[in-house]
Parts: sequence; C-alpha cells; structure tokens
Amino acid sequence: MGSTPDGRSKVTATATEDRKQTPPVRRAGDRVFSGTARGAGILMLIALAGVAAFLVIKAIPAFSASPAELPNHGSLAGYIWPLLFGTLLAAVIALLVGAPLAVAIALFITFYAPRRVAQVLGYLVDLLAAIPSVVFGFWGIGWLAPRLVPFYAWLEKHLGFIPLFTGPASVTGRTMLTVGLVLAVMILPIITAISREVFRQVPSLHREAALALGATRWEMIRLAVLPYGRSGIIGGAMLGLGRALGETLAVAIVLSVSGAVTFDLISSENPSTIAANIALNFPESSGIQINALIASGLALFVITLAVNMLARWIVARRAEFTEAS
Repeated sequence: MGSTPDGRSKVTATATEDRKQTPPVRRAGDRVFSGTARGAGILMLIALAGVAAFLVIKAIPAFSASPAELPNHGSLAGYIWPLLFGTLLAAVIALLVGAPLAVAIALFITFYAPRRVAQVLGYLVDLLAAIPSVVFGFWGIGWLAPRLVPFYAWLEKHLGFIPLFTGPASVTGRTMLTVGLVLAVMILPIITAISREVFRQVPSLHREAALALGATRWEMIRLAVLPYGRSGIIGGAMLGLGRALGETLAVAIVLSVSGAVTFDLISSENPSTIAANIALNFPESSGIQINALIASGLALFVITLAVNMLARWIVARRAEFTEAS
C-alpha cells in the first residue's frame, strides 16, 4: 500500500477526495424546512413592504394639501412635530426608568435570588407581558396618577428651577411623567426576559475564573457578566423602546393632552403621541384629515424601523467584536 507525500495512505486520501466531491444528501424534511423558513422570511419582507407602500400612498395627499384642509390649519410638519415630540419624550422616559430596573431584576433573578424565589419572580415578571395595555391605562389613571399628585407638588416646590419640573403641577396626575412610568412598567418584561437569557449564556468559566481570583459576586457581574451581555442588554432596551413608541391605549387613557410642546413633565400641558392621536381622532376624521393621520403613522413607522435597525446593528457589531477578541 503506497502513501501520499503528506504521509496518508492512498486509500485514505482517495476516500477523503470522494467525500469532498460527493455533495451531501439532503433529506426531504430538510428541504421542506428550508423552503418553509425561506418562504416565511420572504413573506415577512413582502408584508413590511406592503405596509410601507400603503402608508406612503395614503400619506401623499396630505403632503400636497393646503393648510386649510389639515387638522391644525397649518403645515403638515407643524401638525406631526408635536406628536412626534410627545412620542419620543414618553418613550425616552420609559426607557430611562424601565431599562435599569429591568436589568437589575434580571441580575437578581439570575445570580442572587434562591431558585424557588427566582422561578416565581421570573414567572410574575413574564406575566406582565400578558396584561392588556388597556388594563395598564386604567391602573395608571385610577391608582398611579392620584398618588403622584403630592410628589409632583413637592417637585414643583423644591425643584421648580429645573425646566422638567417648572409646573404648575397637575392636580390630576395625568402628566407626561405618569405616562412614562406606566410605559416603563409595560416594557419591563421585554428587557428583563432578554437580559436574563443573555446572562444565562455567560460562559461559566468566565464567572468561575473571576470568583477564583477573589472577586466578589458584584465584581464578577461587573467584570465578567455585564461586558459579555452588553449587546443583548442594548438589543432588549431597543426592543422595549420600540414597544413604548407604539403604545396606544395606555397613553390615550392616562395622558391629559393640550398639544403643547414642552419639557415640563408634571404639568397638565402635555403633547400627545402619534399612536394615541390616531386612535382618538381616526373615527371622527374624513378626507385629508385621514391622510394627515396616516402621514403621522408613516413618521412613527420610520422611527420604529430606525430604532430596530439600530438595535440590530449594535448587536451585530458587538457580536463581531466578541468573535474577533
């Protein structure tokens, strides 16, 4: 039996070449699954393109309409801007409050809580995602808002020099800050669930090495867990932000709308959000007013799509960095 220059037998070399030349056999189930997955992806893209085309076509008449035909009797940009401002303001408040709290809850469930407590607490947090938004709206207007009125008065009295708390404080509690807190509770399960899954995927060797070197539990989390899960945390936060941007009923129920563009979070003078404005005004609108509402929906669609694309880019960039390192 001869041998090749690299020391392999001719039989082994021939078998290796045959395996390289013979294409792998694909079973019928593999072909069906591959085709189904590809079709589902294509169908999703078609649906997204269809929604975008519908919004653009229906919004075109609003771009060319005269100011007298628009709801605010002004420009379309002047109509959409306060709504876009209110949408972003409420979503940013929700993200600033909800994201750190969600990450803290995920860390407690994963690394601090006893197993039984972690299971119960994780189930309760996940259960928040199943509660309808209208229930959150009733909770916000019936329970949370009245209890925040004294706190808003305290903020106006002691921190009124800050533009966020200039006042006058609302006597009903139906303010932008209340809406932001309600939205923060609503996005908690999304960010918490993603953060928990990311923390569970941290290699045990990383955690054990940090503990073996004398690190405390918090130092282990800070040095080994959080850097590894940074991309997942950011991705979860962006998904939560997308949920807050598109929330409708809870905002429509809680917020006292005046149409003003202001950073005052405790006053009754509040801008509306795009989704809530569409829900409240669409049944009574007609003609160009409907086109203007759809144009505002197009703006919300673009903002939400940009947020999700940004999240995917951050996650992919972090993944490439992790693989390279």
